Amino acid sequence: MNGGTRRDLELAVDVGAPPEQTWLAVTDWARQGEWMLGTAVRVTGGDGRSVGSTLAARTGYGPVGFVDSMEITEWDSGRRRCVVRHTGHLVRGEGEFAVTPKAGGGSVVHWSERLELPFGALGQAGWAVLKPVFAAGVRWSLRRLARFCEGYPGSPERRG
Repeated sequence: MNGGTRRDLELAVDVGAPPEQTWLAVTDWARQGEWMLGTAVRVTGGDGRSVGSTLAARTGYGPVGFVDSMEITEWDSGRRRCVVRHTGHLVRGEGEFAVTPKAGGGSVVHWSERLELPFGALGQAGWAVLKPVFAAGVRWSLRRLARFCEGYPGSPERRG
C-alpha cells in the first residue's frame, strides 16, 4: 500500500457477553445488517469462516450506495480474529475484527480499518471531512453490536 494515501481507524467496544459468544455474533455475516449502519453483508464464496472466503457488503440506502467486496485473509477462531482485504473499486485496504476477554467478565470487540484512499489528493482532502463521520458511524454500529452480542444465541455447531 502507498503510505501517502493510507489512513487507519481503530475503535473498540466493551461487550457484556463471553468472548466466544461475541465472536460468533461478530462473524455472523448474514446478520451484520442488524447492527452495522446501513450495511447488508453476504458470503459470496467459501463458507465465510475460513481464509479465501469472500464477502460482499452493500452500504447505502435505497438506490444510493456501493458494494465493498472482501476476501478473508486471516481466520483464527482460537484467537477470535478475522482479517479481510477490501478488494472493491472504492474501498481498498484491510479490515480486522478481534475479540478479547475483558478482565472481570465479558469481552472487547476491536475493529480496525487500514484504508487506501481513492482519488489521490482529492481523497486525502476528503478524508479530513469524512473520517469524523465514518468514525461516528462505526461507534454507533459498535454500540449496537454490543447489544446484539449480548442477546446472541450462539450455538456449538457454528463454532469454527
